[in-house]
Amino acid sequence: MQQLTGLDSAFLYLETETSPMHIGGVSILDADTPDGPFDIERLKALVESRLHTSRTFTQKLADVPLNLGKPYWVEADDFDIDQHIEKTQLPEPGGMKELRALVQWELAQPLPRDRPLWQILVVEGLNSIDNVTPGSLAIISKVHHAAIDGVSGSEMMSALYDPSPEPREVPQPPMRSPEPSPSRLRLLAEAGKGLVPGAKGVGGAVTDTLKGVIRSGATWAFERVEPPPIPFTAPRSVLNGKVSKDRVWDCAHMDLERIKAVRKRVSATVNDVVLTLCAGALRRYLDGRGELPEQPLVAMCPISVRSEEQRGTMGNQVSAMLVSLATDLDDAGERLMKIMSSAYDSKVYNRAVGARTLTDAGNIVPFSVAGAAARLYTRMHLAERHRPVFNVVVTNVPGPQIPLYVAGARLRAQVGMGPIFDGMGVILPVFSYAGRLSIGVTSCPEIMPDPDVFTAGFEPALEELEQAVEKMEDLA
Repeated sequence: MQQLTGLDSAFLYLETETSPMHIGGVSILDADTPDGPFDIERLKALVESRLHTSRTFTQKLADVPLNLGKPYWVEADDFDIDQHIEKTQLPEPGGMKELRALVQWELAQPLPRDRPLWQILVVEGLNSIDNVTPGSLAIISKVHHAAIDGVSGSEMMSALYDPSPEPREVPQPPMRSPEPSPSRLRLLAEAGKGLVPGAKGVGGAVTDTLKGVIRSGATWAFERVEPPPIPFTAPRSVLNGKVSKDRVWDCAHMDLERIKAVRKRVSATVNDVVLTLCAGALRRYLDGRGELPEQPLVAMCPISVRSEEQRGTMGNQVSAMLVSLATDLDDAGERLMKIMSSAYDSKVYNRAVGARTLTDAGNIVPFSVAGAAARLYTRMHLAERHRPVFNVVVTNVPGPQIPLYVAGARLRAQVGMGPIFDGMGVILPVFSYAGRLSIGVTSCPEIMPDPDVFTAGFEPALEELEQAVEKMEDLA
């Protein structure tokens, strides 16, 4: 039995009727395997043989009575894999329009909280999608954000994928007696034990935050590093309104080598280039709608602080940095330079404040109070009454650059999807795999009614950046 952290719990109380808080992805697979056509029963058998590799597979929530404390993860004694892995057929003609509609519907459906918080949907009949072999399959996966962050999510999905068509042998753990489900009385007792340490934790979190503020001030005074964007100073934008229960989703695919070539020519990081591409696409999209803010948009970029000792554990171990996307600049080269500088400064300040400040600060607010506050925030439409904390989330997870297989079927592409909520209406999950980079977008129709128009802007953004970098070299 393991209690959720404050940050993990935040993803529970942020969840409302209009904001399911799961993350996931869309995987495109070949239909054939060395042993014949892909079969859902083979996938179920594979998952069942590897349930022990991630506790997310078999643990569910146990709420403390009266919400007197944060919930616990407990073993699901009624686990049924048929509740988690299902199959469906894509309507004819089996094109991107049909797949997009199915993904959008799945994104809008919350995960039931009476069972482990994950789901896999196998989709057959991809017959009419550009650059996808007719008859291919898709896997739509969802996992609640309370259970995983980007890194632990990759660890969970790695349980499904193998580096060859032949599934690898995964050692089974030693047999142990199943832990009985905790009684309400035990949950109350455990929550009571945590009250005193929790009070001490509040003092520690406050102290660490104050120390971080002092260190960040010293960073500016002695190193002359410009502070990153401050929360609630991002410009008002159509990206940051109230979200509806419906979802939109789309994706763009790019050649990773082209992005690496830009990186090498200006001594940037891949993430710097990715942020610049996102900035270029956002600028083009908002300008086309006549809604580009005069001030630069601000992106929030999650940073994993998961240690080696924490690999295989549930929950979120993340910090975050705020980066100016320089969308007020016309020139793509100048935009890249500004983003490189902003990202560097934000990393320096993140280290000064302390990478774990965000995860520790989540333990300060009582669970019941935080949940009520989140519901009140939504009901009163408060997201429309203040400047955004930031404008958009860009989360970049590097993936393997070798082909992967699931139950013998080759993975051809992987695209992420993520949660949105009032005040944060667009998330851009970025994933690299086998020489390709995918950029997904999750939003709602009220904020981004035409996600395909937005994703169409990534290729022009890359071309614009390549030309700008070449011009910079010529002038050097």
